[in-house]
Amino acid sequence: MQTRHFWIGRGLALLLTFFFAGLLTPALAQGRHGDDGEYQILQARYGTASQNVDVTQRLRELARSDREFRVSNDTLGVDPHPYQKKTLRIYARGRDGQTRTFEYQENQRVDGAMFTGWGGGQWGQGRWNGGWEGEHGNRPGRPSASNDEGEYLILEARYGTAQRNVDVTQRLKQLASEDRPFAVSNNSLGVDPHPYQKKTLRIYARGRDGQTRTFEYQEEQRVDGAQFIGWGGGQWGQGGWGRGWGDDQPGYANEGGALTILSARYGADGRTRDITQRLRAMVRNGRLDVTADNNLAGGDPAPYVGKTLWVTYRVGRGPELEVAVEERGRLSIP
Repeated sequence: MQTRHFWIGRGLALLLTFFFAGLLTPALAQGRHGDDGEYQILQARYGTASQNVDVTQRLRELARSDREFRVSNDTLGVDPHPYQKKTLRIYARGRDGQTRTFEYQENQRVDGAMFTGWGGGQWGQGRWNGGWEGEHGNRPGRPSASNDEGEYLILEARYGTAQRNVDVTQRLKQLASEDRPFAVSNNSLGVDPHPYQKKTLRIYARGRDGQTRTFEYQEEQRVDGAQFIGWGGGQWGQGGWGRGWGDDQPGYANEGGALTILSARYGADGRTRDITQRLRAMVRNGRLDVTADNNLAGGDPAPYVGKTLWVTYRVGRGPELEVAVEERGRLSIP
């Protein structure tokens, strides 16, 4: 009889266990994935101020795995600005109706406990229109490199040599719409106007002061459109240049005179070193041929990140030209 009572009691205990477990499971799930946070996520963006992308959908996928994660190109599935330190920005609205931005640097851990419905993913339905900077910053859905914050409006782009070159403005628009840096090459520009010769991409632009300026990029150099007005939007290149390649056209008075280094700086992320005088002293027989590295700059102005050498120069009575060379690249002008 005692044995029978024992098994009946044990059975009731098991039933009660399953019953309460059934009640607790939804409650725990609600507590973990439900409306227990303080902020409702509106959108998430990843990158830098000049180049960033919407990663809201990817953040949902990470949230559903219901665990902390580290911010990185691998976890977020994209590298919107190579060689630069990037940030994850989560834009959210609190229960008081006020918006707030949460920032996580690369390698920092993200825990969604403060966000409403984190694991359920019922958020980020496109109610944020502040872009990278905030509600009064960029236009909806566009990385900041796509907006009107550059200094120069592109008139035309040509690729090739002085003897053979073609208009690549339309192709440049296509590359700009992808909103990422690209290397100058026959493949990226879709044409080889002068086979077996070293070619150059020339971008002709007008500054906000009304003056025109030519930007030169040698083959394999990377082009970043942050300095150009409306880069990613493609609202440029509507004509207004009309001088062809420039060397032998009216208004481009390059008569092969002396090379003048107007300015030179080396660095990254706003940490640069002015090396104008140093480069001027290195000009030999009207030419400058150097490697862009820390030795050239006399030190490392931005440790642990890839750096760039920017040089503005003039040949003879020609216009100002600007060239950018990535760290360890070779600068050879003119």
